[in-house]
Formats: sequence, C-alpha cells, structure tokens
Amino acid sequence: MATNQEKEQPRRRQARGERRIAQLLEAAAAVFTSTGYTAASTNAIAREAGVSPGTLYQFFPNKEAIAIELGERLMHEMQAAYGEALAPVDPATPLEEAVAAAVDRFIDFNCQHPVFFALMHGPDVPGRIAEQHDTLHTTLVARVEALLAPLLPDKPAADVTRTARVCISVYMAGLELVLAHEGAERDAYIQELKNVVLRYLEPLVGDRPAARPSGAAPAPTR
Repeated sequence: MATNQEKEQPRRRQARGERRIAQLLEAAAAVFTSTGYTAASTNAIAREAGVSPGTLYQFFPNKEAIAIELGERLMHEMQAAYGEALAPVDPATPLEEAVAAAVDRFIDFNCQHPVFFALMHGPDVPGRIAEQHDTLHTTLVARVEALLAPLLPDKPAADVTRTARVCISVYMAGLELVLAHEGAERDAYIQELKNVVLRYLEPLVGDRPAARPSGAAPAPTR
C-alpha cells in the first residue's frame, strides 16, 4: 500500500505543472497582446515566462496549442460574463442605465483580458479559435436578441436580430478604440461608445423611464 508521502508526490508534481502552465499562458497573453498572434513565437513566450524553450515544449508543442488553450480558458470566462452583462432587464430600468451596465461589464472583461481581442479578431488565428469565436458570436447575438425583445415588443424577430447585430458591431468597433487608450482618454471613449449605442436604440425603443440621478435609489415596486 502506498504511503501518504508517495501519494502526495504526484499531487505536488501536478500542482507544479498547473502553475507552470498558468505561467506560460500568462506570458503568452502578454506576447500575443503586444505583437499579435502571427508575429509571436514560442521563443518570445518562453523568454517572457523566464523559462527555456525546452521547458515550454514540455507542456505545449507549438504556439498554436498555447493559443488554443488560452482561448478556451478565456472563452469560458467570457461566457460567464455574458450571464452578468446580459441578464434580463427590469422593465422599469431606464434604457441609458441598461446600456451602460452591459457595456461596462463587457469593457471590464476585455480590459482585464486584452489578449481576448487579439486572439478573437487577429487575421491569422488558429482555425479552432476561429470556430469557437463564431460559436461565441452566435450565442452573443441570441443573448442580445433576448435582451432587446422585451424592449421591442412590436418588432418582427428579423428586425430584433438585425438590431442585435448592429449593437454588437458598434460595440466591437468601439472596443478597439477603448483598448488602444488608457486612463481618462479610455474613459472618454467608453462614454462615447455608450452614447452611440444609446442614440441608436432610443428611437427604436421609444419612451422609457428617465435615467435616475447618479446615486439615486431605484423607485419602490408596488
């Protein structure tokens, strides 16, 4: 029968392996973000991680495998973010607040993980990542449709789909500008993005409750 020490050794090796993988993925994220996927190399990733290329190859055979693993992990996190950013909107919520809340949550995710944009929208990403992105985009369109449908009750389904796609396209175009800036300038671009989406939706949605003053409590329900 194996002793407790013998049982612990594989666990420790596994834990060290997981830490090394996390270290390599973090380094890859930095390299992909700064140079793009195409220009990145396993040597650059190993250098960023502070390890030898041989150590990297113990875990990943090439940069495509690294990108796929990183993309899959980010994809799971992004799908979780959908649940928060695209939760059903209370009918009493002013449109401005609903738009701002959704944009803020998506922007927060992308600012925390800028490599997500680099991998999902690069010109030469691995096919598996491109397929995952297409699936993610389809899911996102469906979620935005579900979010918009109660706000556009008289619109045919095809019109709601078109509106959802336009909102997503506007957001993605604005996101590139947001990620290209920092500090106060980034905040200004985020506000501009919210304004564009809001102005697009306002005439389609029609009359909605006015936005509450900043810090004001929601109106009591009856």
